[in-house]
Formats: sequence, C-alpha cells, structure tokens
Amino acid sequence: MEKANTFTGKKIDKARIISLEKGKIPPQAVDLEEAVLGAMMIDKKGIDDVIDILHPDAFYDTKHQEVYRVIYELFQNSQPIDLLTVSSQLRKNAKLDLVGGDFYLIRLTQKVASSAHIEFHARIILQKYIQRRLISISSEIIEHAYDETSDVFDLLDEAETKLFEVTQGNLKKSSEGAGDLVAQALKKIQEIGNKEGMSGLETGFTKLDALTSGWQPSDLIIIAARPGMGKTAFVISMAKNMAIDFKHPVALFSLEMSSVQLITRMISSETGLTSEKLRKGNLAAHEWEQLNVKVKSLSDAPIFIDDTPALSIFDLRAKARRLVSQHGVKIIIIDYLQLMTAGNAGGGNREQEISTISRNLKALAKELSVPVIALSQLSRAVETRGGSKRPLLSDLRESGAIEQDADIVSFIFRPEYYGMTEWDDDDHTPCEGQGEFIVAKHRNGGLENIRLKFTGHLAKFSDLEEGFSSEFQSKMNDTFDPDARIEPKDAFGLGNNDDDVPF
Repeated sequence: MEKANTFTGKKIDKARIISLEKGKIPPQAVDLEEAVLGAMMIDKKGIDDVIDILHPDAFYDTKHQEVYRVIYELFQNSQPIDLLTVSSQLRKNAKLDLVGGDFYLIRLTQKVASSAHIEFHARIILQKYIQRRLISISSEIIEHAYDETSDVFDLLDEAETKLFEVTQGNLKKSSEGAGDLVAQALKKIQEIGNKEGMSGLETGFTKLDALTSGWQPSDLIIIAARPGMGKTAFVISMAKNMAIDFKHPVALFSLEMSSVQLITRMISSETGLTSEKLRKGNLAAHEWEQLNVKVKSLSDAPIFIDDTPALSIFDLRAKARRLVSQHGVKIIIIDYLQLMTAGNAGGGNREQEISTISRNLKALAKELSVPVIALSQLSRAVETRGGSKRPLLSDLRESGAIEQDADIVSFIFRPEYYGMTEWDDDDHTPCEGQGEFIVAKHRNGGLENIRLKFTGHLAKFSDLEEGFSSEFQSKMNDTFDPDARIEPKDAFGLGNNDDDVPF
C-alpha cells in the first residue's frame, strides 16, 4: 500500500526508493587516516613508524593523500615535520585550499594526543587499500574475461602479475621523479657500504664474485657452452654453494634432467662419491657412513627443483612468482633455454620464439627483482672453427636477442674436451682438470676469463686453488718445465682416471 508524504501529501512509490543499505562503499578507514596524519604532525616517532608502511595512494580521502605526500616530501628532504611546516609546504604546492586549509590541519592534530598505536592503525589503512586494489583488479579481470577477443592465457598471466604485485607491495607506478630515484640509489649505496661481503648473491667462486660482486637482482645471466662442457655441472655446483654455504633459497628449473638425477649429482659433489657408485648403490661400509653424514647439509638446503618438461615461459613465470612469494627464492636457474617453449606468445619461426622467451626472462628478473640464470646451447660453428675453440658472442644459438636482453653473457670452455693439454696462453700452462668461465658481456662491469677446477667424475666445479695441498703446489713448482711437466694426477700418485668424463 502506498503512503502519503507528510510534507507534500503525494504518494510515494516504494519500488523507486534507493536503499543505501544494499549499496556498496569501497573499504576505507577515514577516521584512522585522520589519526595517523595527526600523529605524524605532533610526534616524530610516529613518522619513523609509518613512513615505510604507507604511500599516498593508500589513503582513501584525496585530502589525506595530499597531506601525506607533503609529509613524505619533507621527510625525504630531511626537513622538520609539524603543523607549520606541513601547512607551509602545502601552500607552496598550491594545495592548502584543496585539503581544507589550516583549519583542517589543526583539526587533524586535535584528533590524537600521541603516536601510540600508529603502526597498528597504518597497517589497517594499508589493508583497506589492498582490498580496494583487489576489487579494482577483479573488476578489470571480469571485464576482460567477457571480451571474446582476449587471449585467455594472456589474461591469466596479466591477472596473476597484478595479484603478485599486490602481494609483494610493489604496485606499478607510471613514473618516478629523479629526486625519489636518487634518494633510493643513495640509500642502496649506503646499505651496500655498510654491508659486509657482496652486494649481490655469492656464488662460492671467489674470482667470479670479485668480478660481479655477486649475482645482482633483476639481472639476466646467460651461461652458454657446447654439449659436454659442463653447463649443468657448473650451475649444480653454484646452486649447492649458494644454498648450503650462504643459505640463499635457489629455484632450479630442469627441462633436460629429472629432479632425482639432479639431486644425485649434487649428492655426488657434496659427498665425493661418484655418480656411478650412487647409481649402482655399490658402496662400502665407510662410504655409506660418509653418504649419510655429508648428505645432511644438502637435505636441509633451500633448493627447489622443478623438472617439468617443455616448460612454457607462461608456466615458468607463474611457478617462479609462487616460489618467490612462498619460499623467498633469491635466484632462478633454467636448464636450458632452448628446451623452453613460448606457448601462444611465440608465433613465427624458432628464432622469434627464442626472442620472446629471452625478453620474458629479462622481464621476469625485473618483476621479481631476482637474478635469473638461463643456460644456453652454442651453435656448431665452434666445432668447425680452426685454431682456438673458444666460443664467441656470435656463436649464441638461434637468436641474437639473447645477447641483447642479457646483462651478462658468459661461456664455459674446457680445452681438455678437444684433446688439448695446454692453455693457449703465453706460458702454455697445463689445462687438465680445468675449465674457464668466460665473461664475454657484462653490462655493469668488466670482462674476464676465470679459470676453475673441474672434477669430472663428481660433476663439480670449484675454485682452482681448492683441493691442492701445499705439498703438491711445492712439488709442481719444483719439477715443472714445459717439456716434461708433472700432471696434477701424477703428482698425487693417482695416475689416469677413466671416471673423469665431462658432464
């Protein structure tokens, strides 16, 4: 039944009345925003507690966004922050009237008596902001999902990327001012200066770490070689060093070998027992004891192996995001690039597909802010080249885009593989049991050829000095001459070992 309006006497149609109770208001906490801003203007401690938690967009009220932006600006310039300085800066920015003038600022400071609980309040504000972002992202996903022309895999990747950004708190910005970037760079330089050791992730190879200062976040590192040179052996040795010695969580995507084969190689390298013995289980009593004792450190290591065959770049990105988010993975290793697929994003010929994969690996390194290492095959041009078989950048297989996208391009070279007994240097030093890590491109540093020790039967690379006793070094120095040199194994009295086969 329709009722008459008390004031006009007209009948009211209930069906046309909008019920506010059924409407939806974006998640917000305006009262807490007022309390946080007020506390920041009356107590310096409140600024220190909040400045790293919130950013201007986290505030729902646009007035509060402008006030916080000014507070942040004053903080970046090491200026005092109080009611007067905030008011003065807002006036200078022509935003004072927009926020409601001095009266509104005074009102904010009267909302609170101290900065007690300000961090708790700030985190609630951030939670409300994240809820609003999730609503916005979900709306975009729904809208695009209804578009029949959208590629479903591109849509899925875009959705996961945006959700990962929210999870990490690294929401995309359209641009950043030079002032902010300089401040960030100076802060990073100061942190590096105060930090002991490397600025990046240590590999366990002394000379390589000295050259690169460790693998740097956001870098794409290509390690290329011909089959049999020891690409997988190198990254296995490196991953083991990083996870066991430095406790860096490592993700290894193996497209060529199974996860059990990879971990068996790591066990061989860690215990000193050959892979052949481990495969056959033909161990003596003391070797079983050696295995059980030394494998403990490997079982506790933060190493995550994924052996999905023919992995697409789309699946890799999804898996990598989860590993970084859930396990705090610090470095991603792919063995190897040419076995990956570009999925629907590839198109065209194989060269274009490799270009797509390479470009996406670099984008992944930047997105996750972790170094990404991809192994790569070299073309057969190395084998047909006369004279030195050292690889060149032009030998990168299937795509020049690999060289363009990579921050570091390196090669593994073992002259012993080609039947050589000496290095092609001026001293003609022996090359048995050695390999060379050649840094051919280094976007942010120098180039160098780093020699490493290679133990074939253990599939292990290590520092060249490692494992050589002072007695052996003395014997080498006393007896060496170019025409009748003592080979390393002869000096140890071991003779030739047929188990030293390349990996």
